[in-house]
Amino acid sequence: MSIQKNQEYIVDIIDNGFEGEGIAKIDNFTIFIPGTIKGEKVRVLIVKVLSSHGFGKIVEIIEKSQARQDVDCNTYKRCGGCNLRHVKYEETLKMKQNAVQSLVNKTLKNKLQVRETVGMENPLHYRNKAQYPIGINKQGEPVIGVFANRTHEVIPIDNCLIQNKKSEEIAKFIIEFIKEKNISIYDEKTGKGLVRHIVTKVGIKTGEIMCVIVINGHKIPNENELVENLKTRYPEIKAIVKNINMKNTNVILGQENINLYGNGYIEDILGEYKFKISPLSFYQVNPVQAEKLYNLGVSMAEALYNYAIEAAEITKNDVVFDLYCGIGTISLFMSKFAKKVYGIEIVEEAVKMAKENAQNNNVSNTEFFAGDVEIVLDDLINNKGLKADVVMFDPPRKGLDKKSIDNILNIRPKKIVYISCNPATLIRDLADFENEYDIKTIIPVDMFPFTSHVECVATLQLK
Repeated sequence: MSIQKNQEYIVDIIDNGFEGEGIAKIDNFTIFIPGTIKGEKVRVLIVKVLSSHGFGKIVEIIEKSQARQDVDCNTYKRCGGCNLRHVKYEETLKMKQNAVQSLVNKTLKNKLQVRETVGMENPLHYRNKAQYPIGINKQGEPVIGVFANRTHEVIPIDNCLIQNKKSEEIAKFIIEFIKEKNISIYDEKTGKGLVRHIVTKVGIKTGEIMCVIVINGHKIPNENELVENLKTRYPEIKAIVKNINMKNTNVILGQENINLYGNGYIEDILGEYKFKISPLSFYQVNPVQAEKLYNLGVSMAEALYNYAIEAAEITKNDVVFDLYCGIGTISLFMSKFAKKVYGIEIVEEAVKMAKENAQNNNVSNTEFFAGDVEIVLDDLINNKGLKADVVMFDPPRKGLDKKSIDNILNIRPKKIVYISCNPATLIRDLADFENEYDIKTIIPVDMFPFTSHVECVATLQLK
């Protein structure tokens, strides 16, 4: 049978892919169908056919999975932000565990069992950071929202179930001000117009809020009035920042920040530590799960050091490398166990914050370096002669570079803890360590409920 575009077929969903999409076979030809769940029988319309696979969309669900639930969001199908909203939460945790397990089985020599996904008690309104694009609706009015799936069309939002409620309220307040003052909206196609994005960051423990207005210019009309209105209406706002981004780019934030109110940062608490958060610095989007994530990393490093029933702490003689350290969150979590922690981060502003965070928390055994991890790590090892007993990774989605892997293998730390936001690159990188290290555990942590994304903590021990 030749699979034809615009034809309908009845198929069984035999599995779910890494982005949560259902997988079906038609005469051994793979079809990916978003919004379906393993075990369902569906009628699909084929919308795209490639040489090795195709894509379909649901016409009718003939046999429904018990894992399916009613979707409680009216923008779900167009937004794409919560692509698993149609799946019961407990089932999404199993799906994420299975996705990581599949990668392990395909790639690693050690077919270890991936642990159950660490979930949230309340997987709603968990994001502490919101990035709202601004667009123009059909009536010609400015709107805030989210980009439609795989497009830059702005879908207006109302009561997003993953964003912080206060963030959404503040963004809507700002957009009403923009309407009232007839302030122009940035147009990606022409490069004209002023306001591009509204970004908010919320300290979940402190309640402090930062508001960042991203503009294609230097001055917001009536900006003093806007600042006063925001301060008066929302006393929890501790920083209002004007971010200048005049480049024709998909990158949301430019490099220039101008403080309109406050010191340009807010503070939040993770564990026993307080952290300063700036507009450009990375801070986990889900602090509740981040606390679990970092504690998992530390406790597993402890367990790897001494296979006792009650995990032993990293000894005070241990030196730790924390690569991609951001504002020093993981470094500080590790510092109380270690002799010394060296953190490396490419964003200079984040390194400045890391140093301040260490000082403000009375942590004296950390040292932070700004620069590309590959270059700085090579210098620390091969020029300065530093070695580590424990290495912590928390890289971006692309994973580790080959040079850094080789340098770590050369110094042979006793333990490695790898925190990853991309299971595919995590498992790829773990394969490079397998000859020298035993991969002891891989634990998925659900930082982004009802999405296909999952963080993992992997622990390795020198053979």
